[in-house]
Amino acid sequence: MQVFITGASSGLGIALARHYAAQGARLGLTGRNRARLAEVVDSLGGDCTAYVADVRDADAMHQAAQDFMQKYGPPDIIIANAGVSRGTLTEEVDDLRAFRAIFDINVLGLVHTFQPFLAAMKQRGSGSLAGIASVAGLRGLPGASAYCASKAAAISYLESLRVELAPAGIHVTTLCPGYIRTPMTDVNPYPMPFMLEADAAAAKIARLIERKHRFAILPWQMALLGRLMRLLPAGVWDWAMQNAPRKPRLHWDWL
Repeated sequence: MQVFITGASSGLGIALARHYAAQGARLGLTGRNRARLAEVVDSLGGDCTAYVADVRDADAMHQAAQDFMQKYGPPDIIIANAGVSRGTLTEEVDDLRAFRAIFDINVLGLVHTFQPFLAAMKQRGSGSLAGIASVAGLRGLPGASAYCASKAAAISYLESLRVELAPAGIHVTTLCPGYIRTPMTDVNPYPMPFMLEADAAAAKIARLIERKHRFAILPWQMALLGRLMRLLPAGVWDWAMQNAPRKPRLHWDWL
C-alpha cells in the first residue's frame, strides 16, 4: 500500500503517518519543517520518503508527486491533511495576509496535493483521496471567519471532486473532525468538548477512508452536534454565538 500525506511534520499528520507505517505502508510525507519531518521519518523506519514542501507551492508539490510515483507508483491513498488556523477579524488590516494564507493552505493546498497524481490514478482506475476539512466549515464562528470559510470551501470542493472522479474509480472522502489535541488546538483558551487524541483520530480517519465513506464528522458526539448546527435557524445561531469564545489572533511564522 502506498500512502501520501501532507502536513506530516506535526499533530494529526504525524499520527496518520504512524498509523499507516504500522501497517507496512510505503509513505510519502510532506511538511514545511525540515528538522521535524526528518525526526518523524527516523522514528517511523520502514519505507518512507520525506518531502520538504509547502502546499501553497504547486511546483514543489508536483515535484514531490513525481518523485513519489517514480519510486512507488501512484498512491493508493492521498490524505490532504495540511491546514492552519488562527483568529481573524475583517476590520483588522493586519489580518488580510492571514486570510490569504489560510485560504491558500486550506483550500488551494488540497488542489495542489491531488492534482499531480490524478492522471496516473485515473489511468490505473483506483485510489482514495481524503481531505481534512472541519466541523467549523458547517457554520460561521465569530472571530474565525477565515478558517470557517476556508473549511466550508474545502467541503464543497471535495464534494465536487468526489462526483467528478467517481466514474474513474477514484473515491473521495471528506473528513470533518471536531477538536483534536494538536499544536493548533493547544493555543485555544476555551473548553473544547469531545476532544480526540491525535492517534485515536488517525485510527478513526483511516477506518473511514478504508470503508469509503463520502462524508464524515468525528467523533460521533461531534457528528450529532454538527447535525444540530446545520438545522438551527440563522437567528437562533446568531443569538447563540453572540458570546461565544474566540480563537486568538496570533501572528504565526506561516504568514
